[in-house]
Amino acid sequence: MTTPRRQLGFWVAAAIVVANMVGTGVFTTTGYQGPALHDASVMLFAWILGGVIALAGATCYAELGALMPSAGGEYVYLREAYHPVVGFMSGWASLTAGFSAPIAAAAIAFGKYLGGVVGIASTAQKVIATALVIAATVMHAFDAKLGGRVQTGFTIAKVLLVVVFIVAGLVLGDGDWSHFETTHGGLSQLASGDFALAFATSLMFVSFSYSGWNAAAYIAGEIADPQRTLPRALVVGTAIVMVLYVLLNVVFIYAIAPDAMVQPASDGTTAPIGEIGAAVARTLFGTAAGDVLATLIALALVSAVSAMVMAGPRVYAAMAKDGALPGPLATMTARGVPANAVIAQCVLAVTFVWISNLGQLIELVSFTLSIFAALTVGAVFVFRRRGERSPYRAFLYPVTPVLFIALSAWIVYSKVRSAPLESAIVAGLLAVGAALYLVANRGRTPQGPSAAGV
Repeated sequence: MTTPRRQLGFWVAAAIVVANMVGTGVFTTTGYQGPALHDASVMLFAWILGGVIALAGATCYAELGALMPSAGGEYVYLREAYHPVVGFMSGWASLTAGFSAPIAAAAIAFGKYLGGVVGIASTAQKVIATALVIAATVMHAFDAKLGGRVQTGFTIAKVLLVVVFIVAGLVLGDGDWSHFETTHGGLSQLASGDFALAFATSLMFVSFSYSGWNAAAYIAGEIADPQRTLPRALVVGTAIVMVLYVLLNVVFIYAIAPDAMVQPASDGTTAPIGEIGAAVARTLFGTAAGDVLATLIALALVSAVSAMVMAGPRVYAAMAKDGALPGPLATMTARGVPANAVIAQCVLAVTFVWISNLGQLIELVSFTLSIFAALTVGAVFVFRRRGERSPYRAFLYPVTPVLFIALSAWIVYSKVRSAPLESAIVAGLLAVGAALYLVANRGRTPQGPSAAGV
């Protein structure tokens, strides 16, 4: 078995963070927010708050990653902080809701954006989504270093696209600043219990858009000088995306008023605009120019798929190395790639493409990840109490972990209250993971590296 090589530097690690974050969510979530939150001030507050949550989480993950600079992310942190079964359940969630489902969501969005431009049916859009997943899998199953370089290039192109979109939209676009006027009470609406619940649900979608801020932690075993590089990549990458997201949403609202972010549904009613990025492009620049930008947005989603295809298998390989998943998933190629894990993830992602829709995937991902991200941030308290000293210390501790855990708990509570059936399904999925762990490890304790020795 080949050991992963530490060959990825700061820019590749930061590019993976940015690429994982800037994907499906920001080009779809605002369309769901507008009809629910009504006022621009509330919508932008949700994006700022979501960014603060992500930054708080990133600085805590940076402390954990510097303490345990091995591949695996939450799986390793939770295994060492609490119990191997908790780590396994997080890894199980990563295998399904953490990576395979988001890969499918980004690929579906890619197919929808491209399909909207060229006018193809939904089945053909899913074929395109499937082809994208397979292509990214082939690339990242070959060479980690080559994949990292390609990923960096994708990310630079995507960030430039977003910056151009923001500048062109505000300078050249045909929008209306009156869309920012308060019409429904603005932030004062949060005093209402029902509206606070709607805001929490919206924040869950925003959290999905910010998900990926922890991506570099999954490839920590392949990052050069991880105690120094990993924290910088996590925090800098997250901060860049927060600024881009807030500005991008200013452009969205400038183009389309919040309450107007709806479109006709098949039953004669209206539904939120799913492909809000394409709708905004056409509103600001006209149909022809809008189609060009919609195509570019679709191409930007390629970077998101590529980044997640690269990061996810490192979790499964770490689990397999501990005996928590089948051993072949831990096998590394001569070029340092867990190829079997990459292929297994591809199969799951393609399955999600064909059995789920975009909205279902977003809710599954955001709800599940909120649970394990909160548990992981809580691990900072556990390791500090044990006397483990990380080379990097979380900024504004203990405010940052407490803030992250409190807001994540609010999101989870709101989801359980508003959608108990879907929440029960997620609980069932996690229970299956726990059962698999108990069956696979009956009579023995999986051996994993300790916090001090990773």
